[in-house]
Amino acid sequence: MKTLFTNWIRLNKLLFLLLALLNFSAISAQEKQQDTTEVEKLDEVLVKAVRVDAKSPITHTNVTKKEIAKRNLGQDIPILLNFLPSVVTTSDAGAGIGYTGIRVRGVSPQSTNITINGIPYNDAESLGTFWVNLGDFASSVESLQLQRGVGTSTNGSGAFGASINILTDAVTKEASGEISNSFGSFNTRKHTVKFSTGLINDHFEIAGRLSNIASDGYIDRASADLKSYFLQGSFVDDNTLIKAIVFGGNEVTYQSWFGIDKETLESDRRFNPAGIYTDDDGNTQFYNNEVDNYSQDHYQLHWNQRYNNYWSTTVGLNYTYGRGYFEQFREDDDFATYGFEELVVNGETVNTTDLIRRRWLDNDYYVINASANYKNNGLDMIFGGSFSHYDGDHFGEVIWAEFSSQSEIRDRYYEGNGKKNDFSTFAKANYRLNDQIQLYADLQIRNVNYETSGINSNLTQFNVDENYTFFNPKAGITYQVNDNNDFYFSYARANREPTRDEFENDPDIEPEQLNDFELGWRHRNGNFSFNANGFVMLYNEQLVLTGEINDVGAQLRRNSGESYRAGVELEAIIPVTPKLTLQPNMTISTNKNRETIVSLNGELQNLGSTDISFSPDLVAANAIVCQPLDNLQMSLLSKFVGEQYMGNTENPESKLDSFFVNDFNITYTLETKTIFDSIVFTGLVNNIFNEKYVSNGYFGSFDFEDPNSPTGITTGFFAGFYPQATTNFLLGVTLNF
Repeated sequence: MKTLFTNWIRLNKLLFLLLALLNFSAISAQEKQQDTTEVEKLDEVLVKAVRVDAKSPITHTNVTKKEIAKRNLGQDIPILLNFLPSVVTTSDAGAGIGYTGIRVRGVSPQSTNITINGIPYNDAESLGTFWVNLGDFASSVESLQLQRGVGTSTNGSGAFGASINILTDAVTKEASGEISNSFGSFNTRKHTVKFSTGLINDHFEIAGRLSNIASDGYIDRASADLKSYFLQGSFVDDNTLIKAIVFGGNEVTYQSWFGIDKETLESDRRFNPAGIYTDDDGNTQFYNNEVDNYSQDHYQLHWNQRYNNYWSTTVGLNYTYGRGYFEQFREDDDFATYGFEELVVNGETVNTTDLIRRRWLDNDYYVINASANYKNNGLDMIFGGSFSHYDGDHFGEVIWAEFSSQSEIRDRYYEGNGKKNDFSTFAKANYRLNDQIQLYADLQIRNVNYETSGINSNLTQFNVDENYTFFNPKAGITYQVNDNNDFYFSYARANREPTRDEFENDPDIEPEQLNDFELGWRHRNGNFSFNANGFVMLYNEQLVLTGEINDVGAQLRRNSGESYRAGVELEAIIPVTPKLTLQPNMTISTNKNRETIVSLNGELQNLGSTDISFSPDLVAANAIVCQPLDNLQMSLLSKFVGEQYMGNTENPESKLDSFFVNDFNITYTLETKTIFDSIVFTGLVNNIFNEKYVSNGYFGSFDFEDPNSPTGITTGFFAGFYPQATTNFLLGVTLNF
């Protein structure tokens, strides 16, 4: 820790010295930059340190605000990204609202780095991203970039398969307002109000959003009630942008993380076992408040300064406060689990009870980012650093018990704490060697310290004190053959620490390492474009999904020794006519553990090379976009995901079948001359051919005594499935003024 803070102090001294020098340079410059009135360019500086441009040797896709708006009817951001290359999405509730997830190139969600305005968003301990806490956040997104592979150096936990960096709403010059409402299947509705004052006195803007999304869910009782807000105040000058941003909200989601077995999938695919219990009369009941209830508030302050034609700096501060719980009814739980003492009731010893418990998270997260950018005709260089501190309390309460023994309400039956410090510095540069060759280099050093104390939810002492220092180099080259074609090649290394769950399950867990090689060709000719990219991702101790889940539905991972992912990604935009465009993409890959050793029927067996879990060999998508009128657009969106295993043993019982799903999207804009500038009508029919498919699940094994087995032990297997919604629709109207 001493070394960590010493390095941080040194970095601050360096940055303050740099800012002083740059200020002196700006004052003494003979020529002040004149072409800086475009506000959006200053907004984009917020994410320049974590994004790449079109010529960089990094595989990426950009998504604009306009593209997001076409299907933004309440579904979470992962679902809106479903048709991008190599992407597979899933929804616990089945309809894209509530708990959703995204996998890119088959890599687990924990391995996708998420930033918002350059601020890390991944949960510090689980490394996952809980999109449910960002209800209707798509309505406040200016643009986002999905980088596949390791990508460029970023803030927070490094990208280990993909990164998504989000830029929130840009400053607008003109005052505006928006009222958006949508309704659809499963009693889904979204209500959004947005406003912007525009630039007041050419310098100040206040903008904001209030949203409420609610849905009953496709899965029984998998309801979601998401309330959120976004507010920003901005000051902009010719060379200065200062933004104060506050966003957050509250989510109440009925649990649907248990999935269902194969027999139930065939007989009642919407069944939800969460909250099930048997009352005193022997009747099956469901506890009506088996919910996840969590609030999260983010406070960001950003200062972008352009000093002259060459230098600019960015400083970002963040504080996030998260708190909440999930509530469960528990039937016949042992007293010992909660520290209760045995009771004698009517002459009988009582040591079990029905009860209701809450398991809490209460955390604080602080981040400071700083970067400086130097750019001239041939060189674009960025260097800077990021420091974050996380402090999270984990505790459990019993709020009601049929037999409560000596306990008092709100007694904590376990209590622990986790602290994490993450410090990184980086330097990256694009250098144009000549008119054809551009070189890219990126060096990052990252130090992570993670400490835990107290008792975990398994009621065992949980003490971790680990410190990791990672060196992540990256390099690449882009060769521009002509105005229509360029080729690129890049190499990148990434290292990532284990999560809290992984330390709990295996005290000897190892960090994972990835060496990523990307080779690509980009072709453009007018409105036609074609991109081809080959990748080889070589892993050491990759933390692959085992297929199993814990008692709160989180997927478990373990080290897998040596493994690899290799494949080809193809994407194109094909204008068939001025009114009709095709937008296909396809990923063909092989994803293998080089050696898999498991215990089967009481004996260790080497299965050799096996498929990595949740890694289909084929993922493809296509959009047929028809625009018969300037204000009318219709799209047929298709997605195919090949078969995949939910475990790493290629067990037939763990296989998810391939699926092919089609959506239909229509938007019509009515220009008016009344109090509204325009009225936008949007329609979305998901799964128009009523495909009954499953995009996610879990798989595990158990041993039982068997006198007929040579070893006396037989291994059994279990599987669970998360069915997705059949045909459903969403309709929306947006009033712009």
